[in-house]
Amino acid sequence: MRALYLAIAAASLMTAGSACAAGIDLSKPYGDKYGCINRNGQEVAADQMLLLTDKELITAASACTFSDKQMQADGSLVVTAKCEAEGEEGQAPIKFTIKRSKKNAKKLVVTGEDGTVMGEVSRCK
Repeated sequence: MRALYLAIAAASLMTAGSACAAGIDLSKPYGDKYGCINRNGQEVAADQMLLLTDKELITAASACTFSDKQMQADGSLVVTAKCEAEGEEGQAPIKFTIKRSKKNAKKLVVTGEDGTVMGEVSRCK
């Protein structure tokens, strides 16, 4: 009986995890105004730009390629990436968190490891 209970509990946790995973769907790009305009390449120069896809995070001055994504219990997504900054050589590892905006559930907020908000993005149309 205990084994059955543990199996049901494990299945419930996996289902809950899947539901959370479905909460942040990066299969379509998210971005700010200029991120979405430039999602297919640099079409418009912009000092500020944020584009988030299922594989990378691109800003006006850097490009980060995801190496790992981990869904958290609160529904947020912690991403480990290697980033290249404009004007610098090599890649630096970085972690950031993606979570739903408290103001608008359709938007995502990208926060750096130190808690600095990198920006808020909407699904590109």
